[in-house]
Amino acid sequence: MSYDTLAMQARRSSLLGSVPFFALPMVVALVGGLGVAACDNALYVNEHPPGGQGGFNPSGASTGAYGYGAAYGTGGSTTPPPPMCDDTLKRCAETFTYTSQGETSVEVRGDFAPDGWTNGVPLSLSGGVWSGSVDVPWNKAVQYKLLLNGNTWIADPANPTQVDDGFGGKNSVFAATTCAGSFTCAPPLLGDFDWRDAVLYFVLVDRFSDGNPANNGSPTPGVQQPADYRGGDWAGLKAKIDAGYFNDLGVNALWLSVPVDNTEAAGAGSDGHQYSAYHGYWPKNLDQPEEHLGSMADLQAVVTSAHTKKIKVVLDYAMNHVHITSPVYAQHNDWFWPLDFSGKHCVCGADCAWDGPDAKRCWFTDYLPDFNYTNPAALDFSVSNVMWWVGQTGADGLRLDAVKHIEDSWLIELRHRISTQLEPMTKQHFYMVGETYTGDQGLIASYVDPTTKLDGQFDFPFRAQILQSMLIRSAPMSSLDGFIQNNMGLYGSGIMSTFIGNHDVPRVIHFAEDAPLWGDPWAGGKDRAWSNQPGLPGGTSAFERVANAYTLLYTVPGIPLVYYGDEVAMAGAGDPDNRRMMQWTGYSAGQSLVLDRLKKLGTIRAAHVALRRGTRTQLGSNNDTMAFKMQSGADTVYVVMNRGDGAASVGGLPSGSFTDALTGATVSGPSVQVPARGSMILTQ
Repeated sequence: MSYDTLAMQARRSSLLGSVPFFALPMVVALVGGLGVAACDNALYVNEHPPGGQGGFNPSGASTGAYGYGAAYGTGGSTTPPPPMCDDTLKRCAETFTYTSQGETSVEVRGDFAPDGWTNGVPLSLSGGVWSGSVDVPWNKAVQYKLLLNGNTWIADPANPTQVDDGFGGKNSVFAATTCAGSFTCAPPLLGDFDWRDAVLYFVLVDRFSDGNPANNGSPTPGVQQPADYRGGDWAGLKAKIDAGYFNDLGVNALWLSVPVDNTEAAGAGSDGHQYSAYHGYWPKNLDQPEEHLGSMADLQAVVTSAHTKKIKVVLDYAMNHVHITSPVYAQHNDWFWPLDFSGKHCVCGADCAWDGPDAKRCWFTDYLPDFNYTNPAALDFSVSNVMWWVGQTGADGLRLDAVKHIEDSWLIELRHRISTQLEPMTKQHFYMVGETYTGDQGLIASYVDPTTKLDGQFDFPFRAQILQSMLIRSAPMSSLDGFIQNNMGLYGSGIMSTFIGNHDVPRVIHFAEDAPLWGDPWAGGKDRAWSNQPGLPGGTSAFERVANAYTLLYTVPGIPLVYYGDEVAMAGAGDPDNRRMMQWTGYSAGQSLVLDRLKKLGTIRAAHVALRRGTRTQLGSNNDTMAFKMQSGADTVYVVMNRGDGAASVGGLPSGSFTDALTGATVSGPSVQVPARGSMILTQ
């Protein structure tokens, strides 16, 4: 999506095989819909004009996704029942507590999960009591222990029921329980892939690689080249997958820009420039692929190649609106909020606010009609379209755009259909991550619930803190250390995605310059999007800072995201300058440094379960340095970081010898010398 400064300010306030997995009779009466996209505001004007024409059922009556009967939501119900699964897969959320005796960490470990004795559930400390929720099996007694400070095992002193542990000690026993009406089917029990192990890469397909010039088309009248189609397509992406580019980078999940057919017309952006729909956020024909990117067969081939390389595929989808010329809008005007009501011309950021009572009904611009999902037919139509795209492509997940602008019922309905119609067939957990562009952690968290809504969201507040502490350097590292520790328990069992760059903000390299081009981590960079565009900085200091920030992303909980081109620290201001064509050759020394670091980080993260699923323990921080421990079972990793421009001694480590996984060097604790703008990932 695209944003100007006003829009950015408004928004911050607030594997299947080689064929589509539903290549069986699909009775989907509704195939027009939305397209999972990345959009939001302002230059949504630049990304969301003309909408689609396509096959959809004018009656608006669904026979149910994949022909499995009427879907929830068409009968007037507002709350779906629990997901259906075998009793062996049902889980009940139970709270475990322990009165603090001065511990630094407490975990519950036991046979409540296949890896429950090695990967425990960390408890959070509040008011002198450690507490946390553990998903225990339905109607089955659980043996467990408490692990204190990562090294001391005890039975639960508050639970008198104990049995011998076979090693001369005792295990506590949690009695069998059921939780009718509130059980879940825990995602980790579905399939052979744990999404905590993912490294996600966002491919803006039109700007990535041109594999088939025949589908490039003609320039869009009135649109300057930076805001028009550039030729990237699914054929070019497939070639890079087949060549092993993403495997070499350590990437095992791809987020692809919206595949849905968009308008051919130009649209005015809030910056006064004309834009084409190259970004995918102006859906028109909701049951057709975007012809500039290729055919449905081309997209299916991308998914097949990715799965062959053991890479998951996440499709972007924009469900908030269509373009005003879409047949969906023409034939079902009543499925959309009116643009004018109660004396308001309800464009977001104009007569209606981006946040508050009108946030779910305002139009991003006056040519992007906003769906009204309080209308059951509109909701059923849209969710059915999403399910159709998933069925056609064999995708493994969705990136859902601008979730704060739609009714919660849409997410609840989609999750219900995914868990009851899709996952029982694929036997894999389907990951859904949302975009809520805001610093409001409570608002972000309100959409995170893997059983009813989203698995996670992109962690915008975390990004802001990383930029302030590590790149812009306007806040101390101790602030970042405290933020991470407090952030860990905010999203429950959700799996958040962490990042430092995406398609709506200036390229991250410019925040890391010796004199940052923008001092506000929320800056949109539109001031240099069309003129005075930045080039790459000289030297290597800015690139070292970016490599350092990525080292943090790869060593703390969450799914690290790499925005295409950031692996070589491409230059670029705000939209559209942050979406230059991918650079494949001619890297500077600094660019090669970042690329080499990401490759190493991918290998290190894959080798250590502690970095993907472990518990983080603070070891110390100050203005320029930070140290922490990541632990999962017997796997323990120490991370020491220095954002300063001179070498620094970082302590807090145990005594003994360590190996730095980044360089292979051997160092000794309890303190180590960390180079300027550098990090160490230490193992014993």
